[in-house]
Amino acid sequence: MSGSDEKPWGGRFNQPTNKLVEEFTASIMFDKRLYRYDIEGSVAHCKMLARQGIISTEEEKKIIAGLKDILGDIEAGNFTWTLDLEDVHMAVEKALIARVGKAGEKLHAGRSRNDQVSLDMRLYLRDEVNIILGLISLLKSSILATAKNEIDTILPGYTHLQKAQPVLLSYHFLAYREMLDRDESRLKECYNRINIMPLGSAALAGTGLPIDRDYVAELLKFPKITENSMDAVSDRDFVAEFIFDASLLMMHMSRFCEDLVIWSSSEFDFVEISDSFATGSSIMPQKKNPDVAELIRGKTGRVYGNLVSLLTVMKGLPMSYNRDMQEDKEPLFDTVDTVKGCLAILSEMTKNLKFKKDRMLEEAAKGFSTATDVADYLVMKGVPFRKSHGIVGRIVGHCLENDKELSDLTIKEFGEFYSGFDEDVYGCLTAEGSVSSKKSYGGTAREVVLKRIEEIEKEA
Repeated sequence: MSGSDEKPWGGRFNQPTNKLVEEFTASIMFDKRLYRYDIEGSVAHCKMLARQGIISTEEEKKIIAGLKDILGDIEAGNFTWTLDLEDVHMAVEKALIARVGKAGEKLHAGRSRNDQVSLDMRLYLRDEVNIILGLISLLKSSILATAKNEIDTILPGYTHLQKAQPVLLSYHFLAYREMLDRDESRLKECYNRINIMPLGSAALAGTGLPIDRDYVAELLKFPKITENSMDAVSDRDFVAEFIFDASLLMMHMSRFCEDLVIWSSSEFDFVEISDSFATGSSIMPQKKNPDVAELIRGKTGRVYGNLVSLLTVMKGLPMSYNRDMQEDKEPLFDTVDTVKGCLAILSEMTKNLKFKKDRMLEEAAKGFSTATDVADYLVMKGVPFRKSHGIVGRIVGHCLENDKELSDLTIKEFGEFYSGFDEDVYGCLTAEGSVSSKKSYGGTAREVVLKRIEEIEKEA
């Protein structure tokens, strides 16, 4: 027997695999995390083979017992992973054959590593998406709790990072919750496309053995099976879609963190991040750095890179399975780990934010943030908006020239720009007045935000 025959595929080879090739092609050191799903799929496949009379009931019992023993050993840390075994599938199969003998050699009938790995990844992602959805729910709860607690806190709203209009802090936080709602919806849709059973596709053309794919799908709780075996073994759309959805989720967390980084600076001084979620400087003793928020922001680029990596791997592949596709796992695993870690820590950090309400309110009233309210005031007096916009623009210019805020102007000064101003204009000039006036659906008025909070709580 040649050295090549030690491999499950070694029959047609006359020389043993070069050690460099073994090291270069092995995926076992990262795909071993799929062991539970590989064994779960193998148990279901074994039951189907026995049901179809392809293996005996006695062989079925031996194989399943052996697989359960291997699972126990792996989880107890008593299983040795070596590069010569190539991947998790061959490692489990070799261990099975060593334990149960000839029966173990029959398990691979009617399947290929091509459909086996697709199954494992779908089982794995199915679980991980559910975990991530749970973590999104926790972050949404943290955001909602903050929104309820800060219902009377006003801060400047920004466009182009310039003061725009006053808004409620609750309203600002609920904007991020809306983003997370979309992330949740996308992942649920992605889950439906993950949740399709590929096993039995074999290498690419199906199998001549009398297998029952529907029975395997039933055992593994898949509502559907793949329709085309060639597509099934070469499809990584579900992986790319997940990483894309994860990229958007990371982008939303990154934007949230960017606000926290800016707000915690001395220039803004809107929020204090808890000491337990901050770090210091090795040289400057006064520093308190928002490193957690910065790292989430930084890790977002890492997830983007994983998406581009996978899309680049897949873009030029001919039908059907190609070994290039082995490169899908590290981007996927890294994305899952990164997203879970970021969601968990951001949820906890959000619970421990301390907002500086007086400072926020003070800044919300600056920068002519109520100028649009004055323009709307004139619209209600019958002035066309474009004309009122020009009037208020000239008033702002006057204030800038004379180092004044809008609230510093007298009625006489307002009257120099338009004769229709009355004393009631001053009700438009406070941050509180500005916020309370925004009663349109989706606006920042307290009553509108409270209604939205009530709707969210009813939906839950």
